Amino acid sequence: MSKSLNLFGGTALGTLAVLTMAVNFADRNIADFPENPPVMTAIAPPVVSSGLVGAANASTGAGEGKFGLGRPALAEEIAAWDVDVSPDGTGLPVGSGSVEDGEMVFSENCAVCHGEFAEGVDNWPELAGGEGTLADDDPVKTVGSYWPYLSTAWDYVHRSMPYGSAQTLSDDDVYAIVAYILYSNFLVDDDFVLSNENFLEVEMPNANGFIIDDRAETEYPIWRTEPCMENCKDSVEITMRATVLDVTPEEEAAATPAAEPAVVQTAAVSEPVAEAAAAVTETAAAVEAPAADAADPALIAAGEKVFGKCKACHQVGDGAKNRTGPQLNGIVGAEIASVEGFKYSGVLSDMGGIWTAETLAAFLADPRGFAKGTKMSFAGLKSEDDIAAVTAYLASFQ
Repeated sequence: MSKSLNLFGGTALGTLAVLTMAVNFADRNIADFPENPPVMTAIAPPVVSSGLVGAANASTGAGEGKFGLGRPALAEEIAAWDVDVSPDGTGLPVGSGSVEDGEMVFSENCAVCHGEFAEGVDNWPELAGGEGTLADDDPVKTVGSYWPYLSTAWDYVHRSMPYGSAQTLSDDDVYAIVAYILYSNFLVDDDFVLSNENFLEVEMPNANGFIIDDRAETEYPIWRTEPCMENCKDSVEITMRATVLDVTPEEEAAATPAAEPAVVQTAAVSEPVAEAAAAVTETAAAVEAPAADAADPALIAAGEKVFGKCKACHQVGDGAKNRTGPQLNGIVGAEIASVEGFKYSGVLSDMGGIWTAETLAAFLADPRGFAKGTKMSFAGLKSEDDIAAVTAYLASFQ
């Protein structure tokens, strides 16, 4: 018992000594709390004219002498956000930019997503091409083919581009980029300079392609009625087929007769080819034009699907015309840059030679690598099977 008392007694004395020292240290070294400590003063309210106070109170329902929620924006505050540009040119800043400068600025800031020739990369949108496709099942909507106002292009680039660095471009850079986009759509020449002074002189191809939206008067009353929930029709029939999406049920597929094999004319019996390729030797034409009995209907059908990537700029078949690119009837076995009425780039015009299967394959795989400086904006086909298929499809239009 005595040993326990001695042990606990010593511990208690030691603890008491430590506490005594702590109190003494605090008493000597920690300042007393002041009798009148300073406090933060209230922030003075902003000085606002009595007219603004009245407007604020009136708009928020606050009583006399009291602020409501917020206040009317000042003119300089509105100006900082009011950056939009209207179709009539309202909001355009003073400035200018050339196609030549625009090509460099576009390459540095835009090409990574939209391609060097505004043709689009992967799923990023294409800004050029699509001329004459708006009536197609799968239209290509670009600045040149679809947008009715040039101000929309200027405003969007100025407000939102480049991606991730919006509003870092100068006004002159925006003018230059828009000028280059116009050039990529063959709407201006390579020496064109866009400015606030000639902005409204640029005519957009689809300026008259829109109608007034009158759905509120003509259609809303039809839609906004009590919906039919059951037995709404006596019978349900398929009246149209979703050809682009390919989602229409195929119950009738078994009863559909097989498609007849495509008929391919040889160079020997095709008068149009003989006339269009007068400068091509008979030997080259005979070698390059596939014989009718050698045509593979399955390969031609596959090529027709691949050609969907080309038809934004090219046409083929009956009634084919030159568009952004030349019509391609008789292209296999024809002389390079020989389509009548189409203005080729200098590199293709000076190249010479024949569109053999091998030459066409090299061009389709890498157009800009094959003919540096070509106007063709397409990035190229990556699959050898796709190249073979589209070549067979084009050869069927000899």
